[in-house]
Amino acid sequence: MRLDSNMSNAIRALSMDAVEKANSGHPGMPMGMADIAYVLWRKHLKHNPANPQWANRDRFVLSNGHGSMLLYSLLYLCGYPLTIDDLKQFRQLHSKTPGHPEWHDTPGVETTTGPLGQGLANAVGMALAEQLLAAQYNRDNFDIIDHFTYVFVGDGCLMEGISHEVCSLAGTLKLGKLIAIWDDNGISIDGEVINWFADDTPSRFEAYGWQVIREVDGHDLGQIDQAIQKARDQLDQPTLICCKTTIGFGAPTKAGTAASHGAPLGSEEVQQAKAALNWPHLPFDIPTEIKTAWDMTQEGEAYEANWAALFSAYQDAHPTLARELSARLSGELPKDWSSFCASFIDKLSENSPSVATRKASLNVLNEIAPELPALIGGSADLTGSNCTKWQGATMITPHDVTGNYIEYGVREFGMFAIMNGLSLHGGFIPFGGTFLVFSDYARNALRMAALMKLRTIFVFTHDSIGLGEDGPTHQPVEHLASLRLIPNLHVWRPCDTAETSVAWIEAVSRKNGPTALSLSRQTLKAQPRNNLMRDSIQKGGYVLAAHQDAKITLCATGSEVGLAMEAKQQLEKEGIFSRVVSMPCIEAFETQDPANQKNVLAPHLPIIFIEAGSGDMWYKLAVNHHNVKVVSIDSFGLSGPAEAVFEAFNVTTEHITTLAQAMVLKTNNTVDTAD
Repeated sequence: MRLDSNMSNAIRALSMDAVEKANSGHPGMPMGMADIAYVLWRKHLKHNPANPQWANRDRFVLSNGHGSMLLYSLLYLCGYPLTIDDLKQFRQLHSKTPGHPEWHDTPGVETTTGPLGQGLANAVGMALAEQLLAAQYNRDNFDIIDHFTYVFVGDGCLMEGISHEVCSLAGTLKLGKLIAIWDDNGISIDGEVINWFADDTPSRFEAYGWQVIREVDGHDLGQIDQAIQKARDQLDQPTLICCKTTIGFGAPTKAGTAASHGAPLGSEEVQQAKAALNWPHLPFDIPTEIKTAWDMTQEGEAYEANWAALFSAYQDAHPTLARELSARLSGELPKDWSSFCASFIDKLSENSPSVATRKASLNVLNEIAPELPALIGGSADLTGSNCTKWQGATMITPHDVTGNYIEYGVREFGMFAIMNGLSLHGGFIPFGGTFLVFSDYARNALRMAALMKLRTIFVFTHDSIGLGEDGPTHQPVEHLASLRLIPNLHVWRPCDTAETSVAWIEAVSRKNGPTALSLSRQTLKAQPRNNLMRDSIQKGGYVLAAHQDAKITLCATGSEVGLAMEAKQQLEKEGIFSRVVSMPCIEAFETQDPANQKNVLAPHLPIIFIEAGSGDMWYKLAVNHHNVKVVSIDSFGLSGPAEAVFEAFNVTTEHITTLAQAMVLKTNNTVDTAD
């Protein structure tokens, strides 16, 4: 048998063996796409197994991530730091070969995939990153940024709505170095897809503005090679290569059926498949000749060495650009970042006594964006409402990719997943805006950002019933609580310009996870603070106002901090002293020392939590309190002027004051009775 065929069959054999040993997994796709993977990885992909993070490598994304053994087999065979023992631990606890590819867990995995379509969206972000960096930093004779993004997609990826969002935009932006290879096997979990996926997919992508290469035999190495080369030659359009394949290729009874999709083939079927493929070797045994032919170590090191020599010459010719590019690719912030941030907080706080926090956010962007070349913004067709376009921001268009602002169109889910791709590629700190209520459309991309610990920033405006007349369809109620349930996502809901400034600083500085900013449509009054209070904002929760004889604590976020402060003043007129705690970020607060948390929340006093949204989650902060109330909204909103809507839901100064009086009275009576 030809060496080429044996190199493809090595992928098939390893995939069958690993799934069989784990008694779990998806053998069908790796067996069906093995020939495509061999041609791409061994004849076209520019990468260095010795340095999986080499900046100018081609990116490869397995969007149909359930076929993860295809990728793990490739990484092992090419010489990445992945061993046969790692493959034998497929889908086992804490292994380098989890059930779906996970970024950071496995060297060479570019993004975490599994939720279908999102890998494709991440790939669009990576290709966009390459195009933008190349336009900004390449110079004559110095193509420092010059690589392709390849993505494998299955029928399921193309059924997901996100594929439409991102591929439409990719075509519009002419991302010519994006090459998607479609595993057109006609099978998904439920069987033959013709009964539920009969789209003319090639025509659909042509309508997006893609080059489409139709009817490629996914098991003909020559056709695959020619198709990939044709895609590489077309730099004015992204390319979809349509490869007809057989799922479970080689399996005698299960090939071409859903039976090979998501379960082990069984030992007898595996033996017969290996016989049909003329693969007589023991499980996990790769002959030396085949492993040597696969190994990419020397070629990969040569790729990087040639690039390093080019970059060295680039540094000599363009030292300023080289320093800036290096800093961006390493994720560094300016050296004087801390002192710069302290100065602009003072300036903005003094000049913005009353402003909506969405406008405060824009004021912050006007300060920090010129200092952060890596910052790239955007909005899902709500730029004016989200206040995301700062002074000096320039639009990215199909004809000019030197800008730093993306008009995503009405594509919330696609926007956030593309942002994740920008972050994964490196060189960018992406943020994108929409209304808080539309976080539902994009939730899984937020979840993936948190799972991968990406530095992405989600800007949500119109964050409560305070948006008023647009009514319950646009008034978020459950959304803040829902976002706070996502592990590793920091949710900031600032009450004024100072807190908004700190929220942005923390978001930009945070390297181990994403941040959501929840911002008001309505004007909010700036709150008085001393320097200690201002320095405490970053802790996520702090005492904004207090009296030494306080009888109750009022804890609030965002627009409701102003209500708490007004209630404090009203209570003082009634002879009751109180404390006000601002809690702009629960997640940051919960990382603080327990003693600090106790000092802020004062469990010996009754407490009222105030937020114009679902209130149940606040009780977890009050486990040590004996007298707790939550002023919240636990139904959908109403259409009307904001003030009237707040009144209708009893989120008012008057209600807070009355409730506080009753709680203090109850506490006093309890003490008297005990005495």
